[in-house]
Amino acid sequence: MSENVTLPKQGSSEKADGRGEPLLTVEGLTKHFPIYGGFPFKRQVGAVKAVDGIDLSVYPGESLGLVGESGCGKSTTGRLITKLMDATSGKITYAGQDITKAGRRQLAPIRSEIQMIFQDPYSSLNPRQTVGTIIKSPMEVNGINPPGGREAKVRELLEVVGLNPEHYNRFPHEFSGGQRQRIGVARALALQPKLIVADEPVSALDVSIQAQVVNLLQKVQEEMGIAFVFIAHDLAVVRHFSQRVAVMYLGKVVEVADRESLYNRPRHPYTHALLSAVPEVDVDASDKERIRLEGDVPSPISPPSGCRFRTRCWKAQDKCATEEPPLVQLAGSEPGHLTACHFPEDPTTEAREEAVVLDPALAALEEALEEAAEEASEDVAEEASEDAAADAAEESAEETTEDAAEESAEESTEASAEDAVGEASKGTSKDA
Repeated sequence: MSENVTLPKQGSSEKADGRGEPLLTVEGLTKHFPIYGGFPFKRQVGAVKAVDGIDLSVYPGESLGLVGESGCGKSTTGRLITKLMDATSGKITYAGQDITKAGRRQLAPIRSEIQMIFQDPYSSLNPRQTVGTIIKSPMEVNGINPPGGREAKVRELLEVVGLNPEHYNRFPHEFSGGQRQRIGVARALALQPKLIVADEPVSALDVSIQAQVVNLLQKVQEEMGIAFVFIAHDLAVVRHFSQRVAVMYLGKVVEVADRESLYNRPRHPYTHALLSAVPEVDVDASDKERIRLEGDVPSPISPPSGCRFRTRCWKAQDKCATEEPPLVQLAGSEPGHLTACHFPEDPTTEAREEAVVLDPALAALEEALEEAAEEASEDVAEEASEDAAADAAEESAEETTEDAAEESAEESTEASAEDAVGEASKGTSKDA
């Protein structure tokens, strides 16, 4: 087991990296959705702990990837950051200002600086409004009059996201899914924000369209210096787009690190399992062992005590059930690589490549299947050899029969010729 290096929470521990103050800091953020029951008087009988105390930070101009299984609280975190819903507890600081309990008047000046790209490109656009009206609406709400007028700005944004400016008067139903997502990007850029929360912006698109949208977002980030919170399931897309990655599990952040550090040297077992499931194109990596987690994801209504991942973790011990691991930097980890685990993975790549299949029953089943496949292959090979021998014998018999027939035909031909010559000689002597 690695020793823990005690550090402050992530939001304040990374100020020493030379990147300055973070643009956005989240500390102890919690969102519980109440569950009501009872008759005839309803009362709260429980709560869905969608987000249960997370710490994050986003620096100006960087992209933070947020990954994890469905239902782990990624989208809820994005909506809390953009203040589309209120947090149950915790603190959200934007540009040095606490906006956790901010009302409408306090949020008005910074609404234009925090925008969101929604997951569904179909339901996120008003079907009764033209593209020009959809993109122009944020400027009208915030009273922004750009040089040249709002229409000129909208046409410019359409060109920036790769659409024809002449599409200004078209309706959303006239566009494909990828084009609609580009319209959503243009709407988010209309107010020149400093932070964009992209909630799975490419999950509903085809692979080729995904690449176009991701490259567009990357171009926008580089040219405009916009910070991103990029929420996604696809780890390959996150690796391509994000500079840092945070991994969530059941409402908690279990690991956060720079892209290369997390993908090459994951410390948390859950991160290790996620990365083992990523398909590899490299032929040399095709033999990589897949880690299969046992059991199902626990309910967020009553999550496990201690470490929430312990019910599916192959390294869990008694300590994991009684003590919740803090999100800290472990000995041997790179600066800024924080992990919440009592028994982390070895940081070396060589040790990570020696992972084994977790479920013994599954391993036994796979071994039995492999043995059955080998026996079947041997049986097939024996049958093939027997068939080949039979074919060879049959060919040999046919050749022998043909040779015998040829010899018999030759002998009968010679005998017939001799008889004919004898008859001819007899006839000649009679005539003489």
